[in-house]
Amino acid sequence: MRIQLLLAPLLLAAAACHSRDVASAAGPDGGTLVISTPGEPSIAVPLFATTVSDMELGSTIFERLAEPGPDLNTIGDRGYTPALADKWTWGPDSLSIAFHIDPRAHWQDGAPVTARDVRFTFEAYRDPASGSIVTPLLTGIDSVSVRDPATAVFWFHRRYPQQFFDASYQMYVLPAHLLSGMQHADIRTSSFARHPIGSGPFRFSRWIAGTLVEVVADTARQRGRPRLNRIIWSVAPDYVASVTRLLAGDADFLEYLRPEAIAALRKHPEIKRLHYPSLSQGYLVFNLRDPDHAGRPNPIFGDRGVRRALTMAVDRRRLVANVFDSLGAVAIGPEVRAQSTADTTIPMLPFDPAHARALLDSLGWRDSNGDGVREKDGVPMRFTLMAPTASAIRIRTTVLLQQMFAKVGAKAELQQLEFNLFQQREQQRKFDAAINSMTFDPSPATIRQVWGSEAARDPSGANIGSYENPAFDALLDSAVNQFDPARSKALYRRAYATLIADAPAIWLYEPVNTVGVNQRVHPVGMRADGWWVNLAEWYIPADERIARDRVGLASLSP
Repeated sequence: MRIQLLLAPLLLAAAACHSRDVASAAGPDGGTLVISTPGEPSIAVPLFATTVSDMELGSTIFERLAEPGPDLNTIGDRGYTPALADKWTWGPDSLSIAFHIDPRAHWQDGAPVTARDVRFTFEAYRDPASGSIVTPLLTGIDSVSVRDPATAVFWFHRRYPQQFFDASYQMYVLPAHLLSGMQHADIRTSSFARHPIGSGPFRFSRWIAGTLVEVVADTARQRGRPRLNRIIWSVAPDYVASVTRLLAGDADFLEYLRPEAIAALRKHPEIKRLHYPSLSQGYLVFNLRDPDHAGRPNPIFGDRGVRRALTMAVDRRRLVANVFDSLGAVAIGPEVRAQSTADTTIPMLPFDPAHARALLDSLGWRDSNGDGVREKDGVPMRFTLMAPTASAIRIRTTVLLQQMFAKVGAKAELQQLEFNLFQQREQQRKFDAAINSMTFDPSPATIRQVWGSEAARDPSGANIGSYENPAFDALLDSAVNQFDPARSKALYRRAYATLIADAPAIWLYEPVNTVGVNQRVHPVGMRADGWWVNLAEWYIPADERIARDRVGLASLSP
């Protein structure tokens, strides 16, 4: 698995070069890509993105200062290519980086992109009131100044390995001239959030709630127009409907194939399967605080021993084989195999139901009335296990977990919620336990967003389980700030081991990313941090286009 994941970016890069050669001979740019999705984006502004769908949409409209190469390097600036910035210069003491904005860069309303936009963007992302999940990752940056209209200078509190990555990758630049008149938090509910104006390869076109979102090519873009005329996210009511649209030819792309969908593809040679490296993970998160009284510990999960016992009740290998067949791998802990610090040798809590039962007995949780459910001080070991109805994977996972928990005397009551309500409950921390899914960015420092104490104290932070451990925080800070790769990896290992021992979650699976795409569509450069990052380079050869591809830009919705 490790070898496959490391080689995949290189293979994709080689394929990308070949694809460009083919495309140049295939005819002029154009065509429509229809993406079938059961998950509608919630917002188009990356500042507030919390789901993969949000990032897919936002990244077509907005841009970063620079983009990493296929190996997703996060140390220094090796391999990075210009985006909004055409060049950059490090300060003599490495405590500053000056980014020069491409003089051709402009917003889609015609205004030039300036260093003021970069400063505004940093201040918006850093503002806790914005509620961005990226905020905890920007603590190493002190400020951004405007040297001149074309030069934004990032100033850092200290030298650390990921300075360039944090400045260039974590934020998509926003238009200050359109947003600086409002509070950062108010951008979320402004008209701009649903009708954004960016500087990216595509312009926002229209959004029909529950039906579709459309972007169209920006033909005046400074680095050249994208190769597609438009992209449409076609929102289906559920996964089965998404697959049906792909197989019927009503859609061209489906970002995740489950085993039953792959079986159906055998009758559809026009649909090809592609694999790409995964930065995604699924896990059960325990809420360590009482959902009804946030100032109190959870009456069940506030006890570290209980969490450890429930973890040992779960046969993760059987669960992954049952849910994914060959399209998933057992999680290796609070990291994923595609990250540079991945360590498959860190011990996980073992599957040991007998030990789990003995531990719960020792903690005073016993089934005194013979109903199969343990209790302690009159409190039954009964809790809700939440999952979104849009994800059959997570729904199936809850069913298996319910059965496994029952064998040690814990009653999990399944709670299946519409996706937006599921997200709301998680963000408000109004849940007992939930099956969560996360897509990491390439940096292992991402873990600070999910398990760091600062994120737990932030009401809008991604640490929805409210886990706090100063020892973990200290180890993680040391790992992030260590320049020696070997010592950094050793510190990450100790941090991960601390987290695993505390069991604030049960790390369950990594999906094997498998997409379905019509043969006529030629994807380019799908990266582990997002299959969508190079959508501007995807193309449909002229001789393979169908009726919807032949719609000219002049005919598309404004």
